[in-house]
Order: sequence, then C-alpha cells, then structure tokens
Amino acid sequence: MRRRSPRRLLGVLAAATAALTLFSSASTAGAADSATTTARTAAAQSSDTAAGVLSTSTPVVFVHGYTGDASNWVTAMSVFRLNGWDSSDLFAYEYNSYGNNITNAQGLATFVDNVKARTGASKVAIVNHSMGGLVSQYYLKVLGGNTSVSHLASIAGANHGTTYAGACLIYTTCQQMYPGSSFISQISSGDETPGTTRYATWYSACDGIILPYTSTRLDGATNNNVLCQTHIGFLADTVVLGQIARFVAS
Repeated sequence: MRRRSPRRLLGVLAAATAALTLFSSASTAGAADSATTTARTAAAQSSDTAAGVLSTSTPVVFVHGYTGDASNWVTAMSVFRLNGWDSSDLFAYEYNSYGNNITNAQGLATFVDNVKARTGASKVAIVNHSMGGLVSQYYLKVLGGNTSVSHLASIAGANHGTTYAGACLIYTTCQQMYPGSSFISQISSGDETPGTTRYATWYSACDGIILPYTSTRLDGATNNNVLCQTHIGFLADTVVLGQIARFVAS
C-alpha cells in the first residue's frame, strides 16, 4: 500500500480541522441568532400582552349627542369588544337633550363615580358625540372630572358650538350649544384640555351639523381631520371607531 507523505497528511488534517471549526462557528452563530430571535419574540409578546391588559381594563363611558340615546353606540361597543374590551366595561350614559347641560354634566359625574365603584377602576375613558362634547367638557373642566378620566375622545363634538343649534333655541341645551354662548365661553376659556387626561377629536368638513366643522377641535388635543364623513355617519364608521379604541388603549 502506498504511504502518504507527512506533509500531505498534515494538509488533510488542517483542512478537516478548519471545516470543523467553520461548522462549529456557524452552528453557534445560528443558535445565537435563534436564541436572540426567540428572546425578542418573547419580549414583544410580553409587551403586547401587557399593553392589551392595560388597554382593555379601562372602563369606557359613551356620551350621546342631541336627541340621541344608548342605541347610538351599538357599533362602537361592538368595535371595542373586537379590540379586547369586555361588555361589562362598556357603559352608555343617557341624559335629557332638552334640559340643561350643566345638569347633564352633573349627572355624568355621578354616572362615572358609579362606574368606578362598580368596576373598581380609578379612571374611565369617555367617548362622546355631538352635544355630548359639551356635557363632557363641562364635567372635565368645570366639575374637575379630569382627575377621573384617562382619555377623552370627541367625535364631531360641538365643543365650540354650532350655528345649527339656531333651529332649536327654544331649548336651554341648544342655547348653550350656540357659538358665543356663556356656556361655550366657560368651557373654552383658558386651558381646553386640563389635567393629565389625554384628549383627541375626530371631525370632518362633510359633517353638515357641526358648523363650522372645525368647532370640534380642542387646543392641546390630538385633532384628527377625517376626509369626508357625515355627522351621523361617524357613529357607524368602524375605521374611525377602531382608531378611537386604539387611542383609548394607548
């Protein structure tokens, strides 16, 4: 049998050693990458889970607009449930559309206190529509309700009034909702977004009821201009309502 030279044997051994070293390095790198990916995935899942628990544990109080009622929020509540809320944490406040918004705001204060007692939560989120913006703003600003509210989402809120209210001035609520009223002045003077509450609004040039449509905007809030949506159409707009659910979850 032919014998291999020592030099050739050394070359074979060196090649084998190099191959083993490269394989080992690649395996180690692959394992490290896999471990890093797993760790990052676990961290992300943990973060997502924590965020989900936080967001869906906040009770939400919905406040309807002029002549509205709890049925206005059927779609909104469905969207919130799809985003993780339990039905037991979704509440609709009803008030007298033809009475006085000061009284309505006082009623909202009592309603929020009852929700907090029922759920054990220290704060609630408020989602309002139309004249519900006036009721909510009076509660948060004048009655000090901001200490009990984590998020305020105003959908086409009459926050600075609407000239459309001129059609129903026989009612106190409509007098208060007309631009320039003493009620509007009280809730819009000074800081429009008091406290640590996070504020956001959604409004549209296609509204048709809130005139001017920019009345909904609040200084200090995140103001979202929706391309084209009608005043009532907002209540069934699952895209906007989804945005609001995510805002409350933030």
